[in-house]
Amino acid sequence: MHLHSTIARLRSASRVAVLTGAGVSAESGIPTFRDAQTGLWRKFDPLQLATAEAFARNPKLVWEWYEWRRELCRDKQPNPGHIALAEMATLFSDFTLITQNIDGLHQRAGSREVIELHGNLERDKCARENIVVDRAQARARDGMFACPRCGAYLRPDVVWFGETLPQESLDRAFRAAMQCDAFLAVGTSALVEPAASLPRVAKQAGAFVVEINPDETPLSPLADAVVRAKSGDALPALLAALREENK
Repeated sequence: MHLHSTIARLRSASRVAVLTGAGVSAESGIPTFRDAQTGLWRKFDPLQLATAEAFARNPKLVWEWYEWRRELCRDKQPNPGHIALAEMATLFSDFTLITQNIDGLHQRAGSREVIELHGNLERDKCARENIVVDRAQARARDGMFACPRCGAYLRPDVVWFGETLPQESLDRAFRAAMQCDAFLAVGTSALVEPAASLPRVAKQAGAFVVEINPDETPLSPLADAVVRAKSGDALPALLAALREENK
């Protein structure tokens, strides 16, 4: 589909949903999950660290790995793709941003009410009670932090292998997919479920589906429009075109 007709379809939409994946974060220099294994952590398989079993077995090791990953992210900045999405939200009466990323860069770019399917690296929660705990309220224990209520260790508020996604976030994401007029899948492999089902659900419900990804994915044949470019290039261009059409 020609870019102009894609813009026209998006311009006519009132409800827009966007799903972002690791490709958007990679453009800010944040390594993908597997690429993050460098230096001292090279010898560890991330699949053996990002589990509740690993944390129960050796909480200090898992905590230190996540502290290292947090440091990797803290000096990274939102890229033009993040910023374009934050600004794009103002153009539609209903705009839902759903992300598989855990780095918080969408919020730092100015996006509000981001649906985080896999959690957030900067948040901690009680490993026993599963409630978010502010580190300022926690107490130090064994080089980590403990829940002020029950004394259990805090852990990163991210979804580990073998865990289910937060139900409320998942419900909101699928509701947005079913109700939107247009759905953008940006920088996601379209392989990891249940997020991979979101654009398919949107398409079945009659939405116009756009894929923005430099690489072919399983979603590509189903998308109504495919933009073969990095999100940091495509999204600002899309935003500019939408604003031009809006004049």
